[in-house]
Amino acid sequence: MPTSVSVRPAISRDGPAFLSLVDALADYESLPRPAPEARARLLRDGFGPQPRFELLLAEDQNRVVGYLAFFMTYSTFLAQPTLFVEDVFVLSDARRLGAGKMLFQTAGKIALARDCGRMEWSVLDWNTSAQEFYNRLGAKRLQEWWPYRMVHTELASLVGNLES
Repeated sequence: MPTSVSVRPAISRDGPAFLSLVDALADYESLPRPAPEARARLLRDGFGPQPRFELLLAEDQNRVVGYLAFFMTYSTFLAQPTLFVEDVFVLSDARRLGAGKMLFQTAGKIALARDCGRMEWSVLDWNTSAQEFYNRLGAKRLQEWWPYRMVHTELASLVGNLES
């Protein structure tokens, strides 16, 4: 099926389109949109002199319709890097155009070019449409690994407890 969707790395002038997609993702997940300070950090950390993440954009007829944000981690057991997908989001009216698959294919090409041993991401337990999409791509849901997280308050508590 021919598609008009293309994927490319984001550049600094894509900042407003990226922030608009982050807002759309927040709306989709019923989360608050990023505050002005967070929006500034997203632009700095994505497009500044020392980017903390990389960003791919999907376009359909010169309209940005999706993004995939990723960064590199490292597996000591594989002795290879891992490409970790932090976010992937496609606007609802563009979800049947192949944008999501093209974003993952492009990320996969980057992972292979960087000699990554794997590519990983997380999905919310209620997001069955995303889970079905990942299954169709051939991804495997991990059974033996459970995600854990500490946010700023827990980190501060941990550090405070270590300093005692």
